Amino acid sequence: MTTNSNDVRQLSPTCGLRVSPLTLGAITFGGAHGMEHMGHVDVDGATELLRIALDAGVTMVDVANMYSLGVAEEVLGQALASSRDFDRLLVTSKVRMVVGDGPNDGGHSRWHILDQIDKTLSRLGRDHLDLYYLHEWDGQTPLEEAMGTMDALVRSGKIRYYGVSNYTSWQLMKALMVCERHGFVKPVAQQIYYNAAAREAEYEMIPAALDQGIGSQPWSPVGMGLLTGKYRRDRQPESGARLVDGDGTDLRIPDREKVFQVVDALEDVAARSNATITQVALAWLLTRPGVTNVVVGARTAEQLTDSLGATTLTLDESDVQQISATAPPPIRYPFWHQADLASDRLGEADRSIIATTASQL
Repeated sequence: MTTNSNDVRQLSPTCGLRVSPLTLGAITFGGAHGMEHMGHVDVDGATELLRIALDAGVTMVDVANMYSLGVAEEVLGQALASSRDFDRLLVTSKVRMVVGDGPNDGGHSRWHILDQIDKTLSRLGRDHLDLYYLHEWDGQTPLEEAMGTMDALVRSGKIRYYGVSNYTSWQLMKALMVCERHGFVKPVAQQIYYNAAAREAEYEMIPAALDQGIGSQPWSPVGMGLLTGKYRRDRQPESGARLVDGDGTDLRIPDREKVFQVVDALEDVAARSNATITQVALAWLLTRPGVTNVVVGARTAEQLTDSLGATTLTLDESDVQQISATAPPPIRYPFWHQADLASDRLGEADRSIIATTASQL
C-alpha cells in the first residue's frame, strides 16, 4: 500500500529541513502585469488560503519575484503579516526572470541576485528566505558568479537554503561541480515541471537528483487544471480557467489525447477511492521516486481544500501502476540499451527510469 499523509518529509537527503508533502503556491496572488489569467487573489483571499493551508499542516508557501512583477510577493507579505501564526510558515521565492527594462534586470549576475533578494524580502516583510531558487538557467553568467552569490547569501543569513528550477540534468550537475570545486554551499532541491501527463523529468532530471541527494519539488502538478477533470475531449471550461484565459504558452501540450487518457485513468482510480481526480493526481505524484514536496496553487478556498485532501488519500499499488502505465515516457537511447545489456548493475537512479519504461521493452 502507498500512503500519503500529513507527516513531514525531509526536503532532501543533503539537508535537514523538514517540509509538508504539499506547499501552497502563490502564483495566483495579485494577477497583474500579464499574469491576470493566473488569478486575482487579493490580501483577504490570500490570508484565507494561508489559514486553510496552515490548519491542514502545510508548512511552506512558494512565490517568485516575477509573479505579477512583484505584486504576488506584496500580497503574500501583507497576508503573512496579518497573523503571528503565519510566522511558522517557511517561505520560498525565486530569481532569474526579467523583471524590468534595464540591462541587468534579469539573469544570475551577482548584481541582479543581490538587487532582487533585497526587494523580495522588503515585499515579503521578512529578514530572510527559507528557500531561494535560481528560477531558470542563465547560459551567459559564469556559474562561479551565480553559485558564489548564493553561497554568500546563505552565509549572510539572508537565505537558509537554495535550489535550482527548470535546470536540465547536465546543468544541475555542472552547478554542483562548481560548488564542489570552490567549496560553495550546494543547492539542496530542484523545482521542476512534472505530473502524470508530463513525465519528461523522469529521463534524467529525477535520476540526477536521486544520485546527488537533491530533493525534487514539482510545480503545476495538475497541469494548470488539465488533470482536474475540467477539460474533456468534448468540452473545456468557459472563461475563468488558466489555459482558457491565457495565451496558451504557459504549457506545451503536444498530445492532448494522451492527457485525456491520463484523466480517464485518474477518474477511474478516483471513483474506486471515493476521491476527486485532483486528489488522485497529487497522491500519485507524491509516490514518485525523488519527489519530496509538491507545489499546489489555488484561486479559491474550495480548490485548496480539494488539493489538501490528497495528503490523506491512500493509493494501492494497482492504482499507482494503472496511472503510471497510461502515459509513460517513451524509452529512449541509451536507456533501452542499458536495460537490454546492463540491467545487472542498476543503481537507484538508473532504476527510476528503466523500471518506469520496462513495459515498453
